[in-house]
Amino acid sequence: MSPAATSSSPEATAAPANPRSRVITASLVGTTIEFYDFYVYATAAVLVFPILFFPSDDDTASLLASFAVFGAAMIARPIGAVVFGHFGDKFGRKATLVASLLTMGIATVLIGCLPTFNDIGWWAALLLLVLRLAQGFALGGEWSGAALVATENAPKGKRAWYGTFPQLGAPIGFIIANSVFLAIYFTLPHPDGPAQRSEEFLAWGWRVPFLFSAVMVIVGLWVRLKLVESDTFAKAEKTGAIRKFPLGSVIRGHWRALILGTFIMLATYVLFYLMTSFTLAYGTKPTLEAAQATAEATGAPFDAATYVPGLGFGFTDFVIMQIVGVIFFGIFTLLSGPVADSIGRRKLLLWVTGVIAVFGLLFAVFLAPQLDPKFTGALVQAFLVLGFMLMGATFGPMGALLPELFPTNVRYTGSAISYNVASILGAAVAPSIATTLWALAGGSTWLVGVYLTGSAVLTFIALWLSKETKDTEYETNIGEATASR
Repeated sequence: MSPAATSSSPEATAAPANPRSRVITASLVGTTIEFYDFYVYATAAVLVFPILFFPSDDDTASLLASFAVFGAAMIARPIGAVVFGHFGDKFGRKATLVASLLTMGIATVLIGCLPTFNDIGWWAALLLLVLRLAQGFALGGEWSGAALVATENAPKGKRAWYGTFPQLGAPIGFIIANSVFLAIYFTLPHPDGPAQRSEEFLAWGWRVPFLFSAVMVIVGLWVRLKLVESDTFAKAEKTGAIRKFPLGSVIRGHWRALILGTFIMLATYVLFYLMTSFTLAYGTKPTLEAAQATAEATGAPFDAATYVPGLGFGFTDFVIMQIVGVIFFGIFTLLSGPVADSIGRRKLLLWVTGVIAVFGLLFAVFLAPQLDPKFTGALVQAFLVLGFMLMGATFGPMGALLPELFPTNVRYTGSAISYNVASILGAAVAPSIATTLWALAGGSTWLVGVYLTGSAVLTFIALWLSKETKDTEYETNIGEATASR
């Protein structure tokens, strides 16, 4: 039990503080489920949706259309941040977190039930877009609430450590989602080659990961319904600091923190979606030679001048390589917490962001095809491990840093808006920009790396202009009590 649970105050007697195990489990399980749902879509956006929902004669155009719908969810995320943030700051964190989890789960299950283009034409793509927007809306409220549950219940001096547990949901969700896809692949018969999409998989196998989300949501709801509100939020209620319109208050009084928080998250988002969606598309697309040989064997027309080649890995092989990298993502997410508690969030992130900028300039070195396929595989695996290590080191401290930028009475709204507006600037456009730059460079990834470096420079500037939040006191930083707001 936390100290508040043993207090003799009326609040503690009526609603005991959340035990450490409940705090960690509730913040971790919820974000794991949310990120699972998001990753299932991300994988399908590369593997399935270009064929079943956006068919065309141009593979790149189909992929771009699929990524456009993928990115559309990021536009809905700030709306979700405002709505869920409003209710989270006004009525409490618990009910808001339950609502966001239900919304995401229902949308994901319904995607698994959708008819395809062959069934209802472009209505299928429209329905997919609507459900994707619902996913984004839900995730807009999920992360911030989970981060607040973790950090507002954290012991003194361990806020960044506790804040890494909702962040850990990202690598765990990735591993579960892709493991489910791999299990389906190994269960169903599939042809050899990079695509490895059997008729069974395209007919019904791809739906299983979406439908499986229902089971995970039930588990998450069971955990979250046991939560009680934090002492920090209860104190804000008691002192009259709760706002009627938190969005107006955060814009008027904390606009600088909103802007800095958004750009502090920018490089993290760009790196994340390049390491997941883009690398999956690039890694599994056939090489020029393989595509040309396939066209000749089938008698299909082929224009080598316009074809954008990839590395030609099989889907299962590449996803396993990604999972290996994501294990390091999880390890470095956890390691970043104690370091951020010790030396500070800002100092750690300045160093990590500088390394990300350098990493971007090395894309063409790691991702260029080599004469020896084994050497290509070794370089790509090293690239994935290093990239996901950096991802963990930059993503982990965000669970504490963004909430610490705002007082209790607007903390949900402020941190959610910063986190999710960054998703538009970073994640929504990252796969599409990367795919376009990949095509412009004739199949090389050097321009994609420059794009990441540019994002890291902007994040570095935002960190340089910000202040250290390590010593922020939640007990006193609850916001002004003003009856008129």
